[in-house]
Amino acid sequence: MKSSKAANEVNSDSSVGGPKSFKQKLLRVLGPGLITGASDDDPSGIATYSQAGAQFGFSITWTLLFTYPLMSAIQEISGRIGRITGKGIAANLRQHYPNWLLQSIVGLVLIANVINIGADLGAMGDATTLLIGGPRVVYIVAFAVLCAVLQVFIAYSNYVSVLKWLTISLFAYFGTVLVVNVPWVQAARGFLIPTFDNRFEFWTTVVAIFGTTISPYLFFWQASEEVEEIEAVKARRPLIKSPKQGPDALTRIRLDTYIGMAFSNLISLAIMVTAAATLHAAGKTDIQTSSQAAEALKPIAGEFAFAIFALGIIGTGLLAIPVLAGSAAYALGETRQWPTGLAKKPLKAKAFYGTIVIATLVGTGINFSSLDPIKALFWSAVVNGVVATPVMIVMMLMTANEKVMGRFEIHGYLKAMGWIATAVMAAASAVMFVSAVSGR
Repeated sequence: MKSSKAANEVNSDSSVGGPKSFKQKLLRVLGPGLITGASDDDPSGIATYSQAGAQFGFSITWTLLFTYPLMSAIQEISGRIGRITGKGIAANLRQHYPNWLLQSIVGLVLIANVINIGADLGAMGDATTLLIGGPRVVYIVAFAVLCAVLQVFIAYSNYVSVLKWLTISLFAYFGTVLVVNVPWVQAARGFLIPTFDNRFEFWTTVVAIFGTTISPYLFFWQASEEVEEIEAVKARRPLIKSPKQGPDALTRIRLDTYIGMAFSNLISLAIMVTAAATLHAAGKTDIQTSSQAAEALKPIAGEFAFAIFALGIIGTGLLAIPVLAGSAAYALGETRQWPTGLAKKPLKAKAFYGTIVIATLVGTGINFSSLDPIKALFWSAVVNGVVATPVMIVMMLMTANEKVMGRFEIHGYLKAMGWIATAVMAAASAVMFVSAVSGR
């Protein structure tokens, strides 16, 4: 019995001894990384990628090849923090770093997330109106209520399954690539050979792509979901308490994260290629929102491409809004030392679930205010860019601290890529801040 228990402990993160088929094994391994990667392609992100493709064609698609190893590394580091320590990023910040730093970072994350929720809900409402007509405001409220209810009342294991299935909605963008006329040689050249442009707008767009693919809410979500998985699987324990689980756990996190980020970037690439092959080719370069991109596709690529693109906006929003609201609740709950976690019953974590509901409601309210949704989206990107750098610096210092990570400090390639990603985001944040201040 003792040896059997030890074996279960060691293999708690692997598919060894689990389901037989490759499909079942893969689904068992994929979790926080897949959902995090898929939620990165939210309606706000779709707007960024559509604008990039429409304005600069295939010449800017190389940025996704460049960001892939950086986003994969920083998300793997996020997952490791949760799995190794058994605590989310905010909880580790509270325990090991000054309170002013914790409060500042969490405050900025909350602001950016709420604005992003509002922008995503607005895009979903617009997309639904384009597809079937009817009142935009009713759709916005309905989507907000649906997302909040699912998070509060669906059991964690079932809810994670819902989120995994929602990732299928992203395949809509592979569908649009298949139905439009893409000059593949030109597309491959743009993807594999970096092209630079001296125009200020080009570099602002590059910064926006970096800010969209590497966002603080994704760090908080993936770390906290690893903590949720520890509580959901009885054999799992934080690695600092059970080092024997380390090899299987870290291999699973890496596989889950790299597949999830690859999926995310392939979808982003499909959106850019679609916009480049249709909108840019037709001279339609001024695309500000994801719904504008969908509407502009109709006369160029046809009704079918338009419908697929618009449905994708709705599906990605249903996936991203719970991640945005959930990461805000994790960050605030860990800061305030509330009971947190989607696996907990609502009455056992009232403040945590209350934060999810309030964040969703305030985000909904943005669509009924005088705030320009396009400006709101821009400023959320600015705030995300500004807060990403200090969060990443602290994460890198945290993962090099034996008091935090025990024997699982990061080294080698992962450490190098983590610091490179941090430096890139620092530079991107500086450019974004200058553009915001100058009003360009």
